[in-house]
Amino acid sequence: MPSAPHSLPVVHLRPGKQRSLQRRHPWVFSGAVAHVAGDPTAGATVRVQSSDGELLGLGAFSPVSQIRVRMWTFADENVDDAFVADRITRATARRTALLASGTDSARLVFSEGDGVPGLTADRYGDTVVCQLTTAGADAWRDVIADALIALPGVRTVFERSDADVREREGLDARVGLMRGDEPDPSLVAHEGRWQFAVDVAGGHKTGFYLDQRNARTTIAGLAAGRRVLNVFSYTGAFSVVAAAGGAESILSIDSSAPALEVAARNASLNGVDIGEQMEADAFTALRGLRDRARQYDLIMLDPPKLAANDKQVEKASRAYKDLNLLAVKLLAPGGTLLTFSCSGAMSTDLFQKVVAGAALDANRTVRIVGRLTQPSDHPVPLSFPEAEYLKGLILEAE
Repeated sequence: MPSAPHSLPVVHLRPGKQRSLQRRHPWVFSGAVAHVAGDPTAGATVRVQSSDGELLGLGAFSPVSQIRVRMWTFADENVDDAFVADRITRATARRTALLASGTDSARLVFSEGDGVPGLTADRYGDTVVCQLTTAGADAWRDVIADALIALPGVRTVFERSDADVREREGLDARVGLMRGDEPDPSLVAHEGRWQFAVDVAGGHKTGFYLDQRNARTTIAGLAAGRRVLNVFSYTGAFSVVAAAGGAESILSIDSSAPALEVAARNASLNGVDIGEQMEADAFTALRGLRDRARQYDLIMLDPPKLAANDKQVEKASRAYKDLNLLAVKLLAPGGTLLTFSCSGAMSTDLFQKVVAGAALDANRTVRIVGRLTQPSDHPVPLSFPEAEYLKGLILEAE
């Protein structure tokens, strides 16, 4: 059982380092720590105090991570089984309206966005797929699994804790069944009139990109009569909705043959023709299309995360610029480009500047006509803007 709050180890901060916590930012970096009283293990709950002894809250300790403490609460309260389970229950309750609106799939828990640092839990029908990426979340894995399997209608809780970030927490990768039945290999996520196959065990992240729900709706409304290019198409969700929206033609590009096979299955599930699929490196393929003077009326550019941390932002900026430069050159007059960055380390302002530089180098006049971001089941606390990782621009070119 957890220790009583007043007997917990104490993390004492350096002078002046309490300000972010007083603004309810949930991270304590290693450089802010003066010393630790006690001997907390990885994931243990600790009290965090300012240099003058003020209690700032309780958090999960990570002895090897640059983020030394992730805050559970800014109050003096017990962090125990009931506390963690209640956070999960309340987070899932906030998705009730979404799950009653025509989809059976949603992000049930979004880490710091829902007050459960390090836990991502996505629901696809009767299956919940979770990632535990921090020492704090890992320490409560049984409580988390029990809370998720107890949700009405849930048959399976499967773990996909195989993200690289676990290494920075001193944790090994873990993939496998946590509670209930083995996942259905033919599992499908329903989103309005669309159906998408979910590869729980082997797909990216938790098997599907729930965070692009808003973009899929937008693309369906833009595609009619247009020549569509879907770059980094993965399992073809953008191509499916473009086809359903009446696209004239579609070319999907991805480097993964298995992903393209799933895209073909998604086309069949939805009764649409998604046109041509190309297994290729995106940069190489785009240059080839440019050299052949191909043009498209609607382009979707949704690369994987190119900057995992601040040190990678400069290199990622060059890659984003190259991709967007090629995409802008392929846009027909009056064409629309939906371009995205899911790199949390890259700010919205920087991403826009990078894309603007690409348009300038392409010698095209390009306007922002809309913006896209993550949907409501990926909430962003005002005190934690880092949670807003997905940035999308809807651009029109003359």
